[in-house]
Amino acid sequence: KSFGLSIHIISTHFFFSSPSLTKLPSFQQFSKLKSMEALEKKSSSGYGKPPWIFRGSALYQLHLVKAEKARACIPKEFKLVEAFGYTLGGFFLASYEDSPVGVFDELVVIAGLVWNRPTSCAWATKVYVNSSEACSHGRKDVGLPSQVATFSKTITAVSRQSKSRSGFGSALRNSNDQQNVQITKIKSLDAEDTCNTSLTSPVSSSKFNRWMGPTIRMSLPSFSGGTEFNPNLLKYSCQIECRVQPVKPLKVSREFSLTNFDEKEQQSLQDYGGGSSHLSKDNKNEIQNLSTYVMLSKPILALRFNQMKMQVEAPIVLYQCSNSLETNTVSSLP
Repeated sequence: KSFGLSIHIISTHFFFSSPSLTKLPSFQQFSKLKSMEALEKKSSSGYGKPPWIFRGSALYQLHLVKAEKARACIPKEFKLVEAFGYTLGGFFLASYEDSPVGVFDELVVIAGLVWNRPTSCAWATKVYVNSSEACSHGRKDVGLPSQVATFSKTITAVSRQSKSRSGFGSALRNSNDQQNVQITKIKSLDAEDTCNTSLTSPVSSSKFNRWMGPTIRMSLPSFSGGTEFNPNLLKYSCQIECRVQPVKPLKVSREFSLTNFDEKEQQSLQDYGGGSSHLSKDNKNEIQNLSTYVMLSKPILALRFNQMKMQVEAPIVLYQCSNSLETNTVSSLP
């Protein structure tokens, strides 16, 4: 399976380097771990036992991502699925109307597709949610690189760009010819994460909204883990039932620190609608850079999932990795 459609997505890229068993943790480390455990037990308890059911709508936008960029965050246990120097990344933007913890929004940034026999799945480099319970559950129970963020949605009118009979765009605009667009802004609450993203999409007419696409059922495995909160590499089942509708790709704009990309690459990102004039030269967070690169890379397809029901099973361990109090070894489990 090469560039297949893989949904809900998800995993991360960090391996937590740790001291050996012969070295006891410091008091500060121990206190931090106990505090995190107490927080996780308190905040993720609302999810209950699996399977976990989510209902709402989502948009899955596929982008071409350079394999050399995506490979930097893929664990060595997985092989990147690529063709002609590119892999398939993008993002998954969901609005859940019903979940174990109620209403919340989610943005998953997908670095690319990875292969672990007998299947391939999407591999996420960042996950943003506007629910502390969803964040804690994602970190502890599912192994996601989740962070809490704010999501704001506004609808505004913008002028359309008219087209000539030949089909080419014209610079002339009719002030009376406007369309409504929805702007979704996502901003991380983590001081070390500079995510400040805007996603712009046209608001469809009520006539067009009557057709929401055919109903499709999918049973898809997903990879996760490798995080500070859940260092094991995991695999879990995700079953989705929804009505699938092709839509125009969202326009992405972002105020993000971006380094380690040459001028040509930065210009190409701006050409895809995401250029920012606030790029910092002193940002050392490569993962943050990759998330920016993925979001601003070239979109090739966007699909809206209407009337979505998603059922997520508890993960199983594929590779057992070290945690902060163990050796930094990795072992495969049958």
